Amino acid sequence: MTPPLADLLAHRKPGYSLDRAFYTDPGIFEEDLEHIYYREWLYAIPACQLVKTGDYARLKIGAYDVILVKGSDGEIRGFHNTCRHRGSILCKASAGRVAKLVCPYHQWTYDLDGSLLWAREMGPEFDPKEHRLHAVQTRDLCGLIYICLADDAPDFEAFAAMARPYLEVHDLHRGKVAFTSSIIEEGNWKLVWENNRECYHCSSNHPELCNSFPLDPEVAGVSADGSISARLQGHFDRCEASGAPAQFRLGGQGQYRLARMPLQDNAVSYTMDGQAAVRRPLGRVALPDAGSLLKFHYPSTWNHFLPDITLTFRVMPISPTQTEVTTCWIVDRDAVEGVDYDLQRLTEVWIATNDQDREIVEDNQRGINSPAYTPGPYSPDWESGVIQFVDWYADTMTRAIAPRSVAAE
Repeated sequence: MTPPLADLLAHRKPGYSLDRAFYTDPGIFEEDLEHIYYREWLYAIPACQLVKTGDYARLKIGAYDVILVKGSDGEIRGFHNTCRHRGSILCKASAGRVAKLVCPYHQWTYDLDGSLLWAREMGPEFDPKEHRLHAVQTRDLCGLIYICLADDAPDFEAFAAMARPYLEVHDLHRGKVAFTSSIIEEGNWKLVWENNRECYHCSSNHPELCNSFPLDPEVAGVSADGSISARLQGHFDRCEASGAPAQFRLGGQGQYRLARMPLQDNAVSYTMDGQAAVRRPLGRVALPDAGSLLKFHYPSTWNHFLPDITLTFRVMPISPTQTEVTTCWIVDRDAVEGVDYDLQRLTEVWIATNDQDREIVEDNQRGINSPAYTPGPYSPDWESGVIQFVDWYADTMTRAIAPRSVAAE
């Protein structure tokens, strides 16, 4: 029998991986959804994914089904994918384009702003204004669409204020999605994040990525004392002087980070030869070798913003041992495939890296499934980013369940 979550959190050993139940137990998975995914701001899509009026994308987040749709005013809004009549889903496909949102069951018809336009023979007392679609809180941060399922959403502005200067120079509203990949990893969502937050494994698992991404624990990690080496500070200063904010910033009690990190010597993008993936740059980063703005925002996204391309990664838990990872490659909207970029060259490094990470996570999950598993120590040098993530997770869950724990005493 799994011990109470509060006990597991209270007795975890700092600097060590979590107990087996955190990666396998259905009850803890539901707690993760309830206190993190149903509560925090989540990255959903790049705004440029929805190009024309009526374009929509559908997301599944645990028990929730959400539609993001572009209105005639150009604004992207979020709604729960459930009709206000008898609850049928409105949109069946994962993405598409509609003139109106029409329920397939009884044809109740909604405008793209969620207002009910038509409902057949509902009687003289029926008021359409009382039956708008249930809205999902939505924010557009420099071309990145975030949503929050909670009625009482946590503050978003502190994060937005920190991130905005870093993101504005990348002009994501000028972008277009060149390619999207979604893979299912047979592993807990926290294992997906733990694997992402270190490059201890990179040299032996990611030959394609290592052509450009540096094997330097300072780049992937988070120093416990916040210190920065002179070499890295020199890179930050050079980027800042050219107009591209770069300095390491950590905020939200460890929930988000921004830092413009250098790539390998002579590399400017994530390609097999390290050279630019797209001839036409996306954004206004003046230094071709500015490296990658590495941004994470727990629990749903990490990102790479380079002078020529942007990559967004979205992490969505499906079950205690299954996670969807969606990657978008974004290029300038005027970049022409076959002229300004080759799609295979653009995507091959991260398609390979994602598949390698999938295998790593799945092998990790298989080992943790064994009753013989016990938490092991993280490397303080190479896995400082993992320590930072696990501490954020444990602290977030402890705060979330604290009122319940006190009430039970």
